[in-house]
Amino acid sequence: MKKFLGYGLLVVVAIVVLLALYYFLFPESVFKLAIDAQRRSADLVKKEVQVDDHRIVYLEGGKGETVILLHGFGGNKDRWTAFAKYMKGYHLIIPDIPGYGESSQVWKDSYNIESQVGRIERFVEVIKLDKFHMAGNSLGGAFTAIYGAKHPEKVLTLALLDTAGAPSQKKSEFIMQLEKGNNLLLASNTEDFDKLMALVFVKMPTAIAFFKKILAADWIAHAEFNKKSWNDLSLTSTLEPVLPLIQAPVLIIWGDQDQMTDVGGVAFLEKNLKNYRTIIMKEMGHTPMVERPEETAKVYVSFLKEKR
Repeated sequence: MKKFLGYGLLVVVAIVVLLALYYFLFPESVFKLAIDAQRRSADLVKKEVQVDDHRIVYLEGGKGETVILLHGFGGNKDRWTAFAKYMKGYHLIIPDIPGYGESSQVWKDSYNIESQVGRIERFVEVIKLDKFHMAGNSLGGAFTAIYGAKHPEKVLTLALLDTAGAPSQKKSEFIMQLEKGNNLLLASNTEDFDKLMALVFVKMPTAIAFFKKILAADWIAHAEFNKKSWNDLSLTSTLEPVLPLIQAPVLIIWGDQDQMTDVGGVAFLEKNLKNYRTIIMKEMGHTPMVERPEETAKVYVSFLKEKR
């Protein structure tokens, strides 16, 4: 028995060594395999559609009521894949918002709030969605709120996760750095990307830490376009006039240690919304669906079931 166990241990060690060697030699291939595996575990399939002058790439999967999930600035559809694994019983649509991920980046176009929400509206029309739930994180949360205000006939519920455009009396570390002229969202080197990650997470997920070099390289590769899209944006007082127009029930989720958008933004949302429920997640940063996907999904699914 001891000899058998010894052989088994050797096999395990050999596999680990081979995987580590393969990652060292072909990190991009290992990263792609990991992404593909995560999508499969959530029953998501990659699709694309042409929407005016933008090619929009998105993930789709599942059956049931439709839920659209929107990522934040500089992010992509795979910010939601770990979360999506726990959304069984729902039909998920997760796009790369135009300008990000695998969707088109058109330099001549504007990526201001109005233009981006307009592209989301057209995307919904092109793929022929009728009624659905919508959730967004950070900048995607701002898009979600504005879309919900404009289309009460389509949205069943909204979820705003650490949404951008919700001012707080206390300035976040990101805002303080921004006021000093240091916009870490426009990170163009690994040092600044590491600083950005430190602001985004309380506890960085293992997968993010493992592939951080690849994620950093991808972020840096898009730095120039991120700068263009940031310059097109204007989040000042964007949400104040639209929040009272929202008719659908709203779930507010916020990390209590968010250093990008301070948790004080919750009070602003609550002041201006008619029908809301708030969940403050302890020891949580800016992207709950990435940092603790299962816990965040359970909170969201519970909300959706209550509103049926």
